[in-house]
Amino acid sequence: MKRLKVTLNMDPTMDFPVGEIAEKDHRIYFQYDPGFLKRSLWLSPYKLPNSADLIEHKDREFGPIFGLFDDSLPDGWGLMLMDRFLKSRGFSVEKLSILDRLSFFGSSTMGALTYQPSMGVSFEDSETFDLYDLHRQSQQIVSGETQIVLSQLMKAGGSPGGARPKVLVGVSENRLISGEGDLPPGYSHWIVKFSGHEDLVDSGPVEFAYSQMAKDCDLIMPETRLFPGEKGLRFFGTKRFDRDHNKRYHCHTFGNLIHSNFRIPACDYELFFRILNNLTKNQQDLIRGFKQMIFNILANNRDDHVKNFSFLMNHLGEWSLSPAYDLAFSEGPGGEHTMTVDGEGKSPTQEHIRRLGIQSGLSKQQITQSIEEIAQIVSNWRKYAKDVDIEQSSINLIQKRIEANLKSILSVC
Repeated sequence: MKRLKVTLNMDPTMDFPVGEIAEKDHRIYFQYDPGFLKRSLWLSPYKLPNSADLIEHKDREFGPIFGLFDDSLPDGWGLMLMDRFLKSRGFSVEKLSILDRLSFFGSSTMGALTYQPSMGVSFEDSETFDLYDLHRQSQQIVSGETQIVLSQLMKAGGSPGGARPKVLVGVSENRLISGEGDLPPGYSHWIVKFSGHEDLVDSGPVEFAYSQMAKDCDLIMPETRLFPGEKGLRFFGTKRFDRDHNKRYHCHTFGNLIHSNFRIPACDYELFFRILNNLTKNQQDLIRGFKQMIFNILANNRDDHVKNFSFLMNHLGEWSLSPAYDLAFSEGPGGEHTMTVDGEGKSPTQEHIRRLGIQSGLSKQQITQSIEEIAQIVSNWRKYAKDVDIEQSSINLIQKRIEANLKSILSVC
């Protein structure tokens, strides 16, 4: 039987046991620590509620492990790095269990949960940290030019979620270091993204322009910036909201909170708003989530899957909607929104938006005001794009989609 101890580490000077995960005969079990249950912190209230019982993970249609712990694992990019890195060091990756993967990341996880014992794989230190070099390595891996994963790329790029290559970075003004662990004084935690095969050639500046539009739409966004690289490349970076210096926050994606597989488009914004109301009990969070949906519709961000929305839990066990993230131009699967809007994925209208708003507890005035304000800002896309010198072909493509979305939403129902 394989076992892993789970710890909630929300402060560098304080952590406490959450419980233990075990694997036997290809079945996953979890049991909360009695001391943790006395704290009344509900880390995953819907699918792994606090209980003294031994709990078996039976929702195999969702995935191989409880969603609470799946949020500690990366998605496609990070798992690919991990497999290639370990294979080059003699591991039989086909024999790795889900607990082995959690053990591999140990304390270098996103969020506040850590896992012991750590697999103890060592990484060679490097005196330099060059974004362009890491970008070049990532492109060689994605394109199949190399199977070799260097230690620095594995350290910095292994744990974040998502399909696109990215790295964790410690930033102090213009100084950069690897950011997978605790940082020295004066540094803050950031994520820097590289472009994927299907991205626009200037995907970094485009996402930065979207982040500026979103802030003007009154969405709460982390600090964002463009990091320069060689040959004129600019990489999009965002400050991590699961870190405050070296203090951690428990973060749970919407998809893993409700055990909805983000790879299978089967969720509607209606459920997101229902969970948001129930978990945060805060109408300001509901308004923010509602505005984020409108922004996604009008700005043509159709990669709005269930792991692109998250909730944060503070030290008192209070939940809130996380800052918005992964807001970028996307055509979506088959040209549709990944989460449907009142059942509509291809061409949501103002009627769909209004019906969802009323069902979720918003007033007609709040709905109208949100639509009009966001439409006004998104209609100025060209200004935001030109402010960061985006290529004209990208500007025109996005403008065409935005104009079609504005026409659909602002037309009389």
